[in-house]
Amino acid sequence: MWSPDVLGPGFESVTLPLLDDEEGEVVTTLVRHVPADDPLARDSTPTSPRFVMLAMHGWNDYFYQVELARVISRAGGAFYALDLRKYGRSSRPHQTPGYIASLSDYDEDIHAALDTIHTIHGWEMPLVMYGHSTGGLTAALWADRHPGALSGLILNSPWLEFQGATLVRQLSTPLLESLARVSPEAVLPLPDNGFYHRLLTGWRDEGELVEDDTDPFTTTGWTFNEEWRRYPTTPIRAGWLTAILQGHALVAKGLDISCPTLVLTSNQTIFSDKWSVEMRGADTVLDVDQIWRRVPYLGRVTALIRLEGAIHDVTLSRAAVRTRAFGEMRRWLRAYIQPRR
Repeated sequence: MWSPDVLGPGFESVTLPLLDDEEGEVVTTLVRHVPADDPLARDSTPTSPRFVMLAMHGWNDYFYQVELARVISRAGGAFYALDLRKYGRSSRPHQTPGYIASLSDYDEDIHAALDTIHTIHGWEMPLVMYGHSTGGLTAALWADRHPGALSGLILNSPWLEFQGATLVRQLSTPLLESLARVSPEAVLPLPDNGFYHRLLTGWRDEGELVEDDTDPFTTTGWTFNEEWRRYPTTPIRAGWLTAILQGHALVAKGLDISCPTLVLTSNQTIFSDKWSVEMRGADTVLDVDQIWRRVPYLGRVTALIRLEGAIHDVTLSRAAVRTRAFGEMRRWLRAYIQPRR
């Protein structure tokens, strides 16, 4: 049963039950954009969509990117987003936040969402999947395991390789797997300096110039629930990171995604223990060079867009960058996503 969502008018959500796990009850939450009820919907948004998009968030995150929803709806999409199990709207007090032992376990979340979507839109409408960061890795692996299910795949700064180098992953994996077998929920001492959180919460530093007082990125920051997107981050556990490394290994061997794939990233990474204003135009979470090297391993038709001035979630960058990112998505959707015959 669809209910009004926490995002306000124009957004609805439904809780979908899943099989219990060792912690108890498990659910996933599907959010949808309803342009007819959205006072901020973009002008000339079609009333009859020509494709469906299902979006998945990254680590320590949930769906709140309302501008993305409005842009996709304006482009002719029926927009849906998942709060995966143990994240955001789907988190429950008895659960370990964000924890999962295998990325393929998310198939149950995705299939529950698709069952609901197909009930509404039928099976003939083209389906596009969208994933950000860890959600991008999850989406890519799902697309590889389900050839023919998607008409297109959009990846926003997908986490396709471990930080540092492939060799670091190869050396770390056996140690982490051993720890995960003994104590899968052991917390790993991987500190977060909070710089990415700082990027999302506005330009509050004394002396910095506010370039556009209508842009949340350069003023107040983006609005999100800080119980669902934690600061500095949700603890990283051995079992979860082992699942991520196993996903990276599959990408490194090469996937065979059958549908066209669009990858968008920043044009630079800045890793530093010291804050700098230049971080407001860079990925401070993932190494974009590593993402670029893995793009040809994804599938048969891939496109890479490097966005100057973008942050880790390119759709939450400054206004000019978002405009370009959304423009690239729209052009790609027009070119590749056609009604099924």
